[in-house]
Amino acid sequence: QVRLMESGGGSVQAGESLTLSCVGRGPSLSGYDVTWYRQAPGKEREFVAGMSWSDASKYYADSVRGRFDMSRNNYEDAMYLHLKSLTPEDTATYYCKVSPSGIRDDARATWGRGILVTVSS
Repeated sequence: QVRLMESGGGSVQAGESLTLSCVGRGPSLSGYDVTWYRQAPGKEREFVAGMSWSDASKYYADSVRGRFDMSRNNYEDAMYLHLKSLTPEDTATYYCKVSPSGIRDDARATWGRGILVTVSS
């Protein structure tokens, strides 16, 4: 069974950067699409970014496009979300998710436990 281990969160000042890591443990993540979501306090979970395994296409929410970037290291089953020019509105718990059935799939997905990012002004 796939397990995901997230790291890299923390507290930063507005304008600073962070890189979140999500590493898979267990079966290989070859063929799995990866998606990042976030949930701010008192708000619903929202899509942040996704990356397709098949052609490495990347998709971003309008709110983060141009500031966030995804990458992955397939040999190490590691996925990354690079956060730049952070604002207090980016404060949230960030979750990585992998699925063999597409970026938007939830039925066959495995989720990380989430990692907190706090941005102060």
